Amino acid sequence: MSGIQMRTPVAVDGRFGAAAEHPGLSDPGYLLRRRAIATLARGHRVGDPSPTIDYSDREERTWRTVHRALRGAQDDHACRAALNARDEAPIPTDHIPQHAEVGPHLRRLTGFDFTLAGGVVANKRFLGSMGAGYFHAVQFVRHPAVPLFTPEPDIIHDVFGHGIHLASPAFADIYRLIGQAADRIERPDVLQMISDVYWFTLEYGVLDENGTPKAYGAALLSSYGEIRQLHASRIRRLDIDTMLATPYDVGGYQPVLFSARSLGEVADTLADFLEKLDDDSAPHASRP
Repeated sequence: MSGIQMRTPVAVDGRFGAAAEHPGLSDPGYLLRRRAIATLARGHRVGDPSPTIDYSDREERTWRTVHRALRGAQDDHACRAALNARDEAPIPTDHIPQHAEVGPHLRRLTGFDFTLAGGVVANKRFLGSMGAGYFHAVQFVRHPAVPLFTPEPDIIHDVFGHGIHLASPAFADIYRLIGQAADRIERPDVLQMISDVYWFTLEYGVLDENGTPKAYGAALLSSYGEIRQLHASRIRRLDIDTMLATPYDVGGYQPVLFSARSLGEVADTLADFLEKLDDDSAPHASRP
């Protein structure tokens, strides 16, 4: 994962709370467990096997609870391309999958695999690895007290969000397109431009289906609250210049989303931008 995504909470068991008050940020036992799993990523080389994690019964219950809720929300609010990809994705309903359980199936479908992350990954490594068919994914699970709200991406986001994409050749081609561009770029500000368009497409993109916004971005697919609030966002037509001039909120639901008519339009728009992008000709970029 390239950055921490804070989530605005939803009501769970009648409770609300600010992201900064989430138990996943303050529970000593949870933080110890999260740190132990994340530490396994130190020194990990892209493409090396991920370790096997012995998940607890409580962690497995969290997966089942969130999977069940997300599947219903996706049925209602995800685009047809994402739902078709989900049907092909090797993602179990009853247990947390190991990277080694899902990866071989994804490789057969699209040539992609997971590679291990412990948390935030720098843009160059995170984005560039996608050009070689690797997506950085964590292995820790969100706090069980508020299972439908997480203050940062976890294995549910990475596997049940991005793993859906990586079962689809059409989605996988977009990941490679972004990764190949990032692999040849060295300037941090230009890499940030690529990260910004990645954010507004593969994380938060929507498609217009018969006049209704439907989610395809992995952050939306893996956020029970946010995917059900698409109608509350300002939805603009897909446009790279507007994306790069649009601030985004890593502390809550996204106020602005960008919509395309099809994944083909997303791929063509990104290709037109990325294929001309290089360290020498790109403008010096800064976030608004």
